[in-house]
Amino acid sequence: MSSKVAVVILNYNGKKYLEHFLPSVVQNTSEGSIVIADNASTDGSVAFVEENYPTLQVIRMPQNTGFSTGYNTVLRQVDADYYVLLNSDVEVTPHWLVPMVKLMDSQPNIAACQPKIKSFHHKDTFEHAGAGGGYVDMLGFPFCRGRVFDHVEKDVGQYDDTKEVFWASGACMVVRADLYHHFGGLDDDFFAHMEEIDLCWRLKNAGYQIFYCGQSEVYHVGGGTLGYKNPRKLYLNFRNSLVMLVKNLPTHLVFPIVFMRMILDGLAGLHFLSKGSFSGFKVVLQSHFYLYRYLFNILKKRKKARHFAGTDKHKELYEGSIVWQYFIRKKKIFGEILNF
Repeated sequence: MSSKVAVVILNYNGKKYLEHFLPSVVQNTSEGSIVIADNASTDGSVAFVEENYPTLQVIRMPQNTGFSTGYNTVLRQVDADYYVLLNSDVEVTPHWLVPMVKLMDSQPNIAACQPKIKSFHHKDTFEHAGAGGGYVDMLGFPFCRGRVFDHVEKDVGQYDDTKEVFWASGACMVVRADLYHHFGGLDDDFFAHMEEIDLCWRLKNAGYQIFYCGQSEVYHVGGGTLGYKNPRKLYLNFRNSLVMLVKNLPTHLVFPIVFMRMILDGLAGLHFLSKGSFSGFKVVLQSHFYLYRYLFNILKKRKKARHFAGTDKHKELYEGSIVWQYFIRKKKIFGEILNF
């Protein structure tokens, strides 16, 4: 059955989050249908939903295919004008969806948007995954209004606006269904982490806009499936960042930027080693070997993505280095780096 808005929650062994957060979603989402997409959970998640929320649609997958393929598989089965990709560890607020849908309706060129994302455990503070809207520097390092690397700001109303950004968080993203499918959705090979940035970059290169809607607010636990310091998460971030750069950078910048980024990664690997973290050093090596091994396939993806590209000029793509600003110049507040 078709609906204007489908809120799709991808779940993997997140029963404790569904128990805690699904009531807020059900209570505050009269504007759309709710779909639980289960990635082969083994913790009784599906039984919990079917017993307590029998009217919700549940789509089961036979195996855990990760964030990217999980959503791609499920969304092919969901008929709606707008998809809302919502993490299972997100608490939504009353009327959270209305401002974002209204924004998307008012400007057809907006491909995706996100709300203000704050920490569930520290509700006066922005949350790592999205905060007040996402940006990227030329070396592929993501940061947000309200969050630069590990430094998060308190919310004092500084980002209560509606503004174009570079990427919208996969923790809570509204995206046009037709564009999602037309541009191939999330990159299956990313598995998880940075896949939403890659999608937003492809959409922006094609001339669409990504927005932040400060009139909508949600609270995110963060690190629910993989903790922020998990080696697997670290590997995916290093690897996917390199792949994203190769796929989306202007042609004349691919080699110099990727080369510079790999040098920085190498320095990070040596830093891990100096701290006794061989696993961190190993992660950097693995991410680089992945690039060498699958470069041909990545270039094929680049060719496909660049087929839609009409522009490479984005004011939300920071042309400097966020690493330099944060670690050398000690600028840790978004507004100290960019006046956006």
